[in-house]
Amino acid sequence: MNLNQLADALIPDENVKPLQYYEEKYPLRPLEKGAQVTRLAPSPTGFMHLGNLYVALANERLAHQSGGVLYLRIEDTDQKRKVEGAVKVIQSSLKYFGIDFDEGAEICGEYGPYYQQQRAEVYHAYAKELIRQGLAYPCFCTEEEMGKTREYQSENKLLPGYYGEFAKCRSLSEEQIYENLKAGKPYVIRLKSQGDVNVKHTFHDEIKGDITVTENNQDVVILKSDGIPTYHFAHAIDDHFVRTTMVIRGEEWLASLPIHIELFKVLGFRLPKYGHNCSIQKIDEEDGARRKLSKRKDPEASLVFYREQGYHPLAVKTYLMTLLNSNFEEWKLKFPDKPIDEFKYSISKMGKSGALFDLSKLNDVSKDVLGTLTAEEMFDFMQEWAKTYGTDAQRAYFTDREYLLKILTLCMGIGSKKRRKDFITAKQAVEMLHYFFETPTSRVYRQDGDTVKAILEGFAATYSAADDNSVWFNKVKAVAEGLNFAVDMKAYKANPENYRGNVSDVAEVIRIAVTGLANTPDLCTIMQILGEQSAKERLLSTVQSL
Repeated sequence: MNLNQLADALIPDENVKPLQYYEEKYPLRPLEKGAQVTRLAPSPTGFMHLGNLYVALANERLAHQSGGVLYLRIEDTDQKRKVEGAVKVIQSSLKYFGIDFDEGAEICGEYGPYYQQQRAEVYHAYAKELIRQGLAYPCFCTEEEMGKTREYQSENKLLPGYYGEFAKCRSLSEEQIYENLKAGKPYVIRLKSQGDVNVKHTFHDEIKGDITVTENNQDVVILKSDGIPTYHFAHAIDDHFVRTTMVIRGEEWLASLPIHIELFKVLGFRLPKYGHNCSIQKIDEEDGARRKLSKRKDPEASLVFYREQGYHPLAVKTYLMTLLNSNFEEWKLKFPDKPIDEFKYSISKMGKSGALFDLSKLNDVSKDVLGTLTAEEMFDFMQEWAKTYGTDAQRAYFTDREYLLKILTLCMGIGSKKRRKDFITAKQAVEMLHYFFETPTSRVYRQDGDTVKAILEGFAATYSAADDNSVWFNKVKAVAEGLNFAVDMKAYKANPENYRGNVSDVAEVIRIAVTGLANTPDLCTIMQILGEQSAKERLLSTVQSL
C-alpha cells in the first residue's frame, strides 16, 4: 500500500508543512531549571465549576512560584457543546478569583493560537504523518454499525470500544479504501494502536504516586469526519508545542491515561508529568455519605454562586488552599499576615483522597478575610457586588460614601481592641446594614405593649445625639429604674409574674425599635450615626404603632 499517496488522499490539506517547521516555530522555552509550564484547558460550555478554580489554583502556584508559565487554552473541538460568550465567562471568572495567566486566549503569546479550532494545520500535519507510518487509518463505519457493536459488547460483557475483531476497518485493503472514498463515504481517522491490554506498566502520578496502567489497545478516533481533532489527539500535540511540563487535572482522566501515553509515544513527543487530583466532595444531606460536588444538585459547585453571594475572592482562594495542601492551615496560623502567595505550594502535599467541601468552614475563612479589610476596602468590595447583584435600593446605599464608612468603621470594630467578624459575604453585609438606610418594618418584642411603650416614650424624652456612651447608658438605666424594673435574677425568682426586665432588657427594646434587630454593634453609636431626628422618629413611630 502506498501510504504517502493514501495520506494525501485522506488529508488533502495543502497548508500542512514539514514537521520540522512546527518544531522550529514552537521551540523549547528558555526557562530556568525547575520552572514549570502549566495550563488550564476548559471547554467553552459556559459553566465554570469550583473544580476548575481548584485545578487552576494548583497550576498557577506550580507555574509562578517556580518562575514558569501558566497559560489558558480553549479546547473547542466539540462544537456541539460550545456556548456563545463562554470564553468571556471563563476569563472573567478566573480573573475575579485572581488567576493570572501569562499566555492564552485573548492574551496571546508566542506559542498560540490558544484556541484548538485555530490550530487545524498542525493536527492535520501529524495525522498525515501517522498515516504515512502506518500508525493511523481511515474508518468508514457508520453510527448504526458502531451501535450494533456496542450492543453486542454490552450483551456479552466485553470491553467496549473499537479494537481487535471489532476494528473492522483496520485491515481494509488499499482497493477497499479507495472504493469507499470514490463512493463518497464519510470517514474518521483512527489511531492504529500498538498496545496490548495484557501488558501493565507502573506509572508515576505526581499526586497519587506510583499507579498501575494497562496499555491501550483502542483504535481511538484522532480526526473526526469534519477534520476536527478529538480531544485526545489535540491535547497531546498542543501540550507538546506549547511546551507543557506539568498537567494537573481531574482523576476522571485516569481512564484516558493509557490512550494519552500511547499518543505521545507514536507522535514522538516527550510525555509531560501528570498529576490527577481527586474530586471535590461534600456530605450528602440525605444519607450522610460523601459524594462528588454536583453542578446539578449543588449551587456551590458553580463559580457564579460565589460571585452572586459576594464571597471575597481572597476568601475563596484561601479556603481552596486548605483543600489543596495539607500543611497550608498550619502555615497560615504561623504567618497570619503574610500573603498566601508566599506559601510554598507542594504537589506532594495534595490529598490522595477526595477533598471535602465545607461551606461553614469557607464562611469562617471569609469572616477572617473580611475582618482584615479597611473600611474603604470593604466599601469598594460591597459596592462592586451591589453594582451587579444588588437591588436599586441597595445600590443607593453607596451614594454617601462618608456615611457608609462611618457605619463600616462601627460594624467592623475598626479602631477597637478586637475587630468584629460579623461579615461573611458582600451580600450578607449589605443586607445586614439595611437598618441604617431603611426604617424597620418588622419588630418583635419579648415584653408586652404597655412596657415597650413606656420604655420608648421615657427614653425618647431625654435622648440626645450628643450623649456619649456613659450618659446614654445612664439614661437607659434611669428608664429602667423609673419603671421599677428588677435589676437582678433574685427579683425574678422571688416574683416572676411581676418581673418586667432589667437594664439590658430596656436597651433591647430600644435596639429593636431603632434597628429591628435584637443584636447589633454598639447601639449608642448606631443612633449617633443615624442622627437624633431619625433615631427619635423610629422610637416614636414604634410607640404610635402599638
